[in-house]
Amino acid sequence: MKKSTRAFALLTLSAALAACSSVPERNAALDQARTRYAAAQADPQVVKLAPDELKLAGEALRNADQARSAGGSPATVDHLAYLTTQRVAIAQETASSKAAQAVTAGAAAERDKLRLTQRTNEADLAQQQLAQSQQSNARKTSELAAADASAQRDQARVSDLESQLKELNARKTDRGMVVTLGDVLFDTGQAKLLVGSRPNMAKLADLFKSNPQRRASIEGFTDSVGGAAANMDLSQRRAAAVMSALVDLGVPADRLTTKAFGADQPVASNGTAAGRQLNRRVEIVFAPEVSALSMQ
Repeated sequence: MKKSTRAFALLTLSAALAACSSVPERNAALDQARTRYAAAQADPQVVKLAPDELKLAGEALRNADQARSAGGSPATVDHLAYLTTQRVAIAQETASSKAAQAVTAGAAAERDKLRLTQRTNEADLAQQQLAQSQQSNARKTSELAAADASAQRDQARVSDLESQLKELNARKTDRGMVVTLGDVLFDTGQAKLLVGSRPNMAKLADLFKSNPQRRASIEGFTDSVGGAAANMDLSQRRAAAVMSALVDLGVPADRLTTKAFGADQPVASNGTAAGRQLNRRVEIVFAPEVSALSMQ
């Protein structure tokens, strides 16, 4: 019985030793290849960008495992493990290269987009500047047309004023354009306008109405007959009478002033009747802007 037990124990030990001897020894190169392959499999970038290369690495690893399991020589297993490692490296480098290309392509696309945006902005700015220039030109053209029309109206008014002044026998003096109204407007020694003065008063009123910016001074003069105070009073009343007549005809009073000179500033000798008649007068002196008119 004891012999049988020892025999069984020996048989069991022999079987165990045989089993242990059938397990392949570990291979460091293969372990390293397996670790690198596992790392590549765990990298999303490699899985996504280098699936074919990763598949070849897996096949190389299976070949190495099969050679080891079949009892292949260590040199053979090492070689197949090396191939696996190289396949894994190729897969990783392929993934890195494609990722870099994608970044480069994205950067190029972004640059192109920026360039396009810049050119679009430049084109928009140029269009805006063109529109502004066209608007400015149109405005200037309109302003020039308006200025030309205004100049034509001014010239027409000047021509009309010249014609009116000619009808009133106006003359150019250092004080401005002067219209002289003789003493036929008044009775001797009186300041009341005679009926015959109406045509001249109407012409003067029309002149003021057609030239609303014109102002004038109405100046009264007498001959030397009579006292100085009486002559000064008479000349003032006659100037005031002319002003009142013009206001009644629609000329604004603020455009008129009066002055009295009496017997001062005679235009002829008071030694003759004809000279005294010339000195008895009322003069309408227009503001300097009228004096610039050229009387032909």
